[in-house]
Amino acid sequence: MTGILVLAGTPIGDIADAPPRLAEELAGADVVAAEDTRRLRRLTQALGATPKGRIVSYFEGNESARTPELVQELVGGARVLLVTDAGMPSVSDPGYRLVAAAVEKDIRVTAVPGPSAVLTALALSGLPVDRFCFEGFLPRKAGERLTRLKEVAEERRTLVYFEAPHRLDDTLAAMAEAFGTERRAAVCRELTKTYEEVRRGGLGELAAWAAEGVRGEITVVVEGAPEKGPEELDAAELVRRVRVREEAGERRKEAIAAVAAEAGLPKREVFDAVVAAKNAPSASGS
Repeated sequence: MTGILVLAGTPIGDIADAPPRLAEELAGADVVAAEDTRRLRRLTQALGATPKGRIVSYFEGNESARTPELVQELVGGARVLLVTDAGMPSVSDPGYRLVAAAVEKDIRVTAVPGPSAVLTALALSGLPVDRFCFEGFLPRKAGERLTRLKEVAEERRTLVYFEAPHRLDDTLAAMAEAFGTERRAAVCRELTKTYEEVRRGGLGELAAWAAEGVRGEITVVVEGAPEKGPEELDAAELVRRVRVREEAGERRKEAIAAVAAEAGLPKREVFDAVVAAKNAPSASGS
């Protein structure tokens, strides 16, 4: 029989937030793959758990090379526990490659649910939570970062990002440029820790605040783009759009209805604009 891969959530700050099953899994796993073995040692000591299995490092630098080794352990029947420094493995942390490789081998993958900076920041932000998307870390280069932000400038869902404290001011400034200075956001710092802080405001205001320097683990939550109202088109533009559709083969009635729908206007208003244009005197005055 093949083994099982267990993804274990770890506290994002307060050790008391550790899932009740975490100590049991740490003690019982055949292999514990940890993003940082020193942090793992502190975690096991705090939880009073003594791992019986082999402990190996599994971080960004060796993830590709170590994945096949861990898959072989799983194929051989081992229970492999994956823990990262904070939060859930695979969420902007090592884990995706191992999960994908295990799934490909029909190895069971399960999880010990735990704290998540994404959901914690989202809940504390005061911004809409019914629909959201997680964007992880933005590119470090300014041009690439701004391009990525502009790609989601019209995204209606609430956006969640991770960011390093020394890049926060540049990131917020880029967000203000891409989304607008008044777009609401929340900077969540040191979640569940002693100096937890949630700073809310417009992106321009937050960028100015961050310019003074910010420390700690950072999660940024940004309001989605506002819903667009009806297009404001003058009569000449309405007539032009109807003509374009007519020239493409649409009947006038259908063209008027389509343009009215696009502009969020009553069909009668578009119809009147077309009729007025038809009855208007020509430029030569004839």
